[in-house]
Amino acid sequence: MRLSLYQPDQAGNVGTILRLAACLGVPLDVIEPCGFPFSDRALKRAGMDYAEMANVTRRASWATFESSAKGRIVLLTTQGGTRLDEAQFLPGDILLMGAESRGVPDNVHARADMRVRIPQVEGTRSLNIAVAAGIALAEALRQTKEWPR
Repeated sequence: MRLSLYQPDQAGNVGTILRLAACLGVPLDVIEPCGFPFSDRALKRAGMDYAEMANVTRRASWATFESSAKGRIVLLTTQGGTRLDEAQFLPGDILLMGAESRGVPDNVHARADMRVRIPQVEGTRSLNIAVAAGIALAEALRQTKEWPR
């Protein structure tokens, strides 16, 4: 299981997701460019003391990420055709999150092997990306029995 962030806009969300990944032992990909200056120093500041524990791989572009992807790409999107509670996750899945302000472009959306949405109350737009990552990752780890020991 992996988490991947497509061109994230907000350093604070990256830090929260970095901490989530470190605590649950899940590798994290950051697909660049980011919407903020992204450096190892900024990563450490955003992730606090968890940056040292996290397994983070910076990907220079979507093409670089896609060529390295070994599992199914599961896109978390408000436009997903599969509800989270109906999705069937597999070990090795890559949970991909889009940029906070714009999601992912059409080619990335089309490339996903599964597009999953978290059910929400009518009239609400979307969850914070870090909250959505935590909810989706928890369900994927539960189904695959990959919670840390």
